[in-house]
Amino acid sequence: MKIGIIGLGLIGGSLALAIKEKTDHLVYAANRTFSVLEKAANEGAIDGILEDPSEMDLLILTAYPAAAMDWLKENGAKLGKNQTVVDCCGTKQEICALGWQKAREHGFTFVGGHPMAGREFSGYDYAKGSLFAGATMILVTETGESPAPWLQEFFLSLGFGSIKETDPVSHDRIIAYTSQLAHLLSNAYVQSPTAMKSQGFTGGSFQDLTRVAYLNEEMWTKLFLENKPLLMEELETLIASLNAYHTALQQEDAETLKSLLKKGKEQKIACGIRS
Repeated sequence: MKIGIIGLGLIGGSLALAIKEKTDHLVYAANRTFSVLEKAANEGAIDGILEDPSEMDLLILTAYPAAAMDWLKENGAKLGKNQTVVDCCGTKQEICALGWQKAREHGFTFVGGHPMAGREFSGYDYAKGSLFAGATMILVTETGESPAPWLQEFFLSLGFGSIKETDPVSHDRIIAYTSQLAHLLSNAYVQSPTAMKSQGFTGGSFQDLTRVAYLNEEMWTKLFLENKPLLMEELETLIASLNAYHTALQQEDAETLKSLLKKGKEQKIACGIRS
């Protein structure tokens, strides 16, 4: 199978490496910085530069959402019925609406995708073929039917541990909580003046909470604004929870504070959140 990857950043680069390490498929890539393509080719991550999308069996869009949408607008008419396009954008409503529209117009298949894996660093230099080991690959179809078995098998062959199917709204609502709010909270947390005095006083809890504070501000700003209504709902819920702790501490209300802490502990267990 010939696979085209548009965008050789952390996710695109890691997909290319995983495909070359674990399968016999051919990989071609497009990237706005040519030196990245040269490096990927020299390292054996790709077989060549993507020049004609119509020659690919599978195209994976791993560029920023705006760039991925521009690519669909510019190249959708070049694609046909024997081709599949999967995006890897962090939100799904906008990209899926455009992808399905272009797919209906030109006959190719569009599937929304989101690999639930990443690092606090971005760019091809941090890509690794093992990035997706055990991770979930989220897939979204317009009809709600399961994606083609071959597509699911393809992602599982790259090391993904499972496939999760959902719809765009449900995806964006849950991701607002599990990913976007976590990055926002971590980034806000380290802005305390005390953070500058913390060296030598930190342990695992501090490291866990601050890991994703180091982020790509350009990308995350766009993702936050794309998902603003749902992220705002989660942020307001968090603020209300923090206010409850604040009030209990301010009033030295030990019983309420203990109850809040117990509720959080039990909620973690009930949700199946791993340590």
